[in-house]
Amino acid sequence: MTRKAHLEPYLSSAELKQCYQHCREPVESRRWHLLWLVSQNWQIKAAAAAVGLNYDYAKDIVQAYNQQGIESIENRPRQAGRRGRTPLLSPTQISELQQALRQPPPDGGIWSGPKVAQWIS
Repeated sequence: MTRKAHLEPYLSSAELKQCYQHCREPVESRRWHLLWLVSQNWQIKAAAAAVGLNYDYAKDIVQAYNQQGIESIENRPRQAGRRGRTPLLSPTQISELQQALRQPPPDGGIWSGPKVAQWIS
């Protein structure tokens, strides 16, 4: 017989359900849904299948929730990708590019990704 998964009591089952139902971020919503099902005495494997997650990933979510709490459910990769990145172009260069895009490209035709990349280089 499979052991029941343990969840630390950071949130009640009703609160987990509320987090799941009101979450606007799809990745986080699935994580909350998984935790809510586990709080309803579902096995992790069955809950993972119900929400469309890999079993090992679902175990990691439960473990992270137990160790780190509510913050572990936050979808960090999206935020981490935005921090610390420096723009390729300066504000002046962006303004110059916007001006250039208002005119036809030097070789005629229409602007395309490769033409913009060539202009930037």
